[in-house]
Amino acid sequence: MQVPSVGIDAAVRPVGVDEHGALSIPRDPTVTGWYRFGPAPGSAHGSAVLVGHVDSNTGALGEFAALYEVRPGARIEVQRVGAEPTTYRVVSRSTVPKDKLPSSVFRRAGSPVLTLITCAPPFRPELGGYQSNLIVTAKPPQP
Repeated sequence: MQVPSVGIDAAVRPVGVDEHGALSIPRDPTVTGWYRFGPAPGSAHGSAVLVGHVDSNTGALGEFAALYEVRPGARIEVQRVGAEPTTYRVVSRSTVPKDKLPSSVFRRAGSPVLTLITCAPPFRPELGGYQSNLIVTAKPPQP
């Protein structure tokens, strides 16, 4: 997955949920996870979800740290096995509390979108880390 305007170039691996039912995120901050129980990037319907870390336990920045710099209109390209790459254009960014992540992020029907999710401040170690999520939504180009 690439976002050339902000320098993101991350490998994508399928992910599911953890033992608590929460979305799994690859441990490696240079790898992006595709939520395999939803639509794949390039699907004709629904929200294809990619997740990644903003940083690591060592403080090293993750690929998705650059999402803080992405702006509407930015191009996103996702490589696909056995198919041509698919492209999207960023249409919005929002920050929501982790416990308020909208269920629409994981929808399987409706217009196709690509949804990128990473952590967002505030960071509170005593509460388990980041308390919010940055959500970037992108749409495929119009034919």
